[in-house]
Amino acid sequence: MDIVTGILLLLGSGFVFVAGLGIVRMPDLLIRMHASTKAGTLGCGLILIATALHFQDVAVASRAIAAFLFLLITAPVAAHLIGRAAYCAGIRLWDGTVIDEWARDGGRDRRPNGPTESD
Repeated sequence: MDIVTGILLLLGSGFVFVAGLGIVRMPDLLIRMHASTKAGTLGCGLILIATALHFQDVAVASRAIAAFLFLLITAPVAAHLIGRAAYCAGIRLWDGTVIDEWARDGGRDRRPNGPTESD
């Protein structure tokens, strides 16, 4: 069991390292958030699973599972809301961005839900 726990800890640490590296190396806020959300959530999940396996206690395992489920639910929602707020605030996208689905008429429409009836 210690070998499995060690492997899960190393894998989790690797994914957390990749998430941190993605934050430092990626060129755009939206791409940085994608790297940190995906790899960070998986890395933390693997570390929590390793913790549950190491202690082999129902109380610890249930807390680890609850924390992992909380991460799986909240991390994508938080990243989406932060990204949407940053876009609406006018952050500059990376020059390599090919598609900007919210852009209209050669500029950004800062209302992500589109024009209102008064337009």
